Formats: sequence, C-alpha cells, structure tokens
Amino acid sequence: MTEAKRLRPRSKFARSLRRKATDAEKRLWWVLRDRIPQHRFRRQHPIGRFIVDFACPARKLAIELDGSQHMLRSTADAQRTAELARAGYRVIRFWSNDVMSNTIGVVEAIRRALES
Repeated sequence: MTEAKRLRPRSKFARSLRRKATDAEKRLWWVLRDRIPQHRFRRQHPIGRFIVDFACPARKLAIELDGSQHMLRSTADAQRTAELARAGYRVIRFWSNDVMSNTIGVVEAIRRALES
C-alpha cells in the first residue's frame, strides 16, 4: 500500500495546507522554531474535526492566523474556538498582518500563553 493510501483524508488535507502556507504562516513557523525551541509546535495540526494553523500539543495551545476573510466569519470562528476548547485546547488568534508587521509582539504573546 502506498503512503498516500495509508494517510487519513484529514491528514492528507493538512499536508496539502502545509505545502500551500501563506507568508504569515511561513514566517511564524520559522520564528516559533527559532525563538521558542523548548516547546514543540506542529503546523496544520488536526484537532477533532478541525485543522489548526499551529499547535503545541504538550501545552494544549492552538494558534490561528486570520486573514481578512475572517472579518466576515466571526460567528464561525467563535464556534470553532468553542469546539477546540471542548477538546482541551486554548486558542489564540492573530491577524496575518500582525505576524508580518509585529512578529516579536506576536511571539511574546505566544510565550505568555504558553506560561499561563
């Protein structure tokens, strides 16, 4: 059986999302690995029926990056956050443009969330 057939559909979708990462996702991924190496993060990590942008499973922290399309989806995002919370995860959200323009501030907010 080939590797592609063994993967679950959600895992295959997560893999495709990793390949199509936005500039903000790429930047945050490299910064997380460089600036917070003591915590292991996963990109496009499946949790329940969702795939979050980044997750630190050991600390049960999910990080979501939102682009402009999320301005119109606040109700759906709130429901998603509630379902992730039921799975035991705390969710923090950042605008993609904040990651690009204030990367250090975003990383500090993530550090605080990991410590709390």
